[in-house]
Amino acid sequence: MKLRRQKNDPRRFHRCPGGEQVGIRLEQWYATRLGRLLAEQEQQQLDTELVNLFGYHLLHLGSPADEAVLRSSRVNHRMRTRLDPDSRAAEQDERVLCLQPTALPFTPDSLDVVVLSHVLEFSNDPHTVLREVGRSLIPQGHMAILGFNPLSLWGLASLLRGGKGQLPWCGHFMTLTRLKDWLALLGFDVVQQRRYFYRPPWQRSRLMQRLAFLERVGSRLWPFLGGGYLLVARKRVVTLTPIRPRWRARRRIAVSGLVKPMNNERQQKGARFEPDR
Repeated sequence: MKLRRQKNDPRRFHRCPGGEQVGIRLEQWYATRLGRLLAEQEQQQLDTELVNLFGYHLLHLGSPADEAVLRSSRVNHRMRTRLDPDSRAAEQDERVLCLQPTALPFTPDSLDVVVLSHVLEFSNDPHTVLREVGRSLIPQGHMAILGFNPLSLWGLASLLRGGKGQLPWCGHFMTLTRLKDWLALLGFDVVQQRRYFYRPPWQRSRLMQRLAFLERVGSRLWPFLGGGYLLVARKRVVTLTPIRPRWRARRRIAVSGLVKPMNNERQQKGARFEPDR
């Protein structure tokens, strides 16, 4: 049974066949020439940002799931995940978890940093994924999101190849504007955003080497057309607003029961204020 996208539905269904096998196929794509080039640039972006994010517990969701992805983090307890439930990686390493990003098995306010590597593009309910991450993060905790930019040459390749079910082009690429709107509704503030990979998504290694100058030129001349982006958001602290009592001037009563008039400013300044009861 095919799921149809309805209006005003927060879910954005991707076009990738295989369901739960998407994670395995995405790992295989990262082993290609283009995937390795992308992984190098994503690693550079994460190295720059993760070194400034502190805490006790860090969770990484998505692909690639290598331990080297989190090498720059100063968090001691770092957990990696596999999104496919049949993966045997968890049997070899206790830090590798098999879970579903739409139902994280963590108590509220228990994680300090969560890294999402291309999870939203291949989820049928990305809004629920963000809500689960927000629930698990502590106040002032950070979320780092790696995504593909649809307003780029990578987005054009998604339009041309996505219908054929090829990864990663069959994923639902999300703009930074939409992602920021969702994060604002969930109580997050964007603290950093970066764009990278301005070359066209081609597999030819020699041609890609010749076009390496586009990385320097593109970041200066057309920074909004990067094929990928890294967004770092911080969870807001919910504070209670104190209710202050209303104050009013208490008028002095004369001995005869009449109100004593105030003839000068000194008497007015001497008026006492008491809260309503």
